[in-house]
Amino acid sequence: MKKAVIFAPALMLLLSVLTAGCIRQPEAEVPTVRQVSPAETEEEAGDGEQTEEAKQADESEKTAPEAADSDTVPEPEDEPREAEAPRKDVPMVKGIYITGPMAGHTGMADREQLAADTELNAMVIDIKNDEGIVTYKMNQPLVEELGAGVAYIRDLPELMGRLKEQDLYLIARIVAFKDPLLAEKRPELCIRKKDGGIFRDKNGLAWVNPYEEEVWEYLIALGKEAALAGFDEIQFDYIRFPTEISDGEADYGPRIQGRTKTDVITEFTAYAYEQLSPLGVRVSADVFGTVIDNENDAVIVGQDYGAMARYLDYICPMVYPSHYRDGVYGIEHPDLMPYETVAAALKASNEVLEKIPQGEHRAVVRPWLQDFTAVWIAHHQSYEGEQIRQQIQAVYDSGCEEWLLWNAKCSYTPEGLLSGEHDSTSEF
Repeated sequence: MKKAVIFAPALMLLLSVLTAGCIRQPEAEVPTVRQVSPAETEEEAGDGEQTEEAKQADESEKTAPEAADSDTVPEPEDEPREAEAPRKDVPMVKGIYITGPMAGHTGMADREQLAADTELNAMVIDIKNDEGIVTYKMNQPLVEELGAGVAYIRDLPELMGRLKEQDLYLIARIVAFKDPLLAEKRPELCIRKKDGGIFRDKNGLAWVNPYEEEVWEYLIALGKEAALAGFDEIQFDYIRFPTEISDGEADYGPRIQGRTKTDVITEFTAYAYEQLSPLGVRVSADVFGTVIDNENDAVIVGQDYGAMARYLDYICPMVYPSHYRDGVYGIEHPDLMPYETVAAALKASNEVLEKIPQGEHRAVVRPWLQDFTAVWIAHHQSYEGEQIRQQIQAVYDSGCEEWLLWNAKCSYTPEGLLSGEHDSTSEF
């Protein structure tokens, strides 16, 4: 296997002083965006181009039951707060994504063996996927009322116990605002067009409206259930607006109150942290890699990278080389140059996060990396062990210490991973 050392020296000099956010800092207090619940903000004011996410790739074994929503937002400042659960120590995470169907399938044994044989120590498991399906029969009133639960994972306590025995760090993935089941079941919560019609993306799927507080509370309820089930971390994906409708076409309803899309996504991020962190879990969010330093993309989807990082334990940019346009960062075809692309994206991340003053809270950067071949783009290559390892090395050379691998079908490349006993940061 060719080693990525040929790329490292020049970029190391550029990146060594730009490691803000990558290395874990002493914990600082997370600032508060809201002093009141979303329902109490009636008088408050405040209101690109992007390639398709690999996370919209075909997920194995799909079905389509119903969705879910929630009720009135509580008033956290007025209600007595329970004692906060102690926060557990967290390993330097090296993880893989697991779908609900895979988590409940016999094939899960192969993924567990992969973790046992390699440096992997974490799994990101779907709890609510991008169809709006809750992947086990959750004992939660709204999930039950709306029929959102599907027993992909037939015995969650058994699964959790088994994985914990293997010392795996477990992350619950909750897809936020791409929820076609909830949008269809509760159309008053969906994104609408100005002509009154329901917005649907290119796949015909409706999305829920991030301005709607009932949607927020449903997501928080799922996060709390996952925390009680024993997950170490709650990770929100699709914590954004869709890319296929412009502000001129969309009608987000009366709750906008002058707030921008980036305002409301940042507010939800802060609210999720406020609600879930006291349970002893970490809170993270996935973001487009391009929003790090592309203001147009950030405005379209509502993801302000620096602002969100102030209200999360981990921020997880999807820096898949296949998802960058030709020529970005001066790289002719990013998919063909995985080391350089990941390194350039994380350099930009460091530059953004170093603007957060020392002593103030900022998330640790834990990027998603590409373990799939992007056959849908013209200039692509087969992603095998070498390409995986080059991305991982770029993470380390950028001053970051953690990473996650994405493959929509949970089919990972063992040749890209080191044995469990190896010091992974010093491979090259």
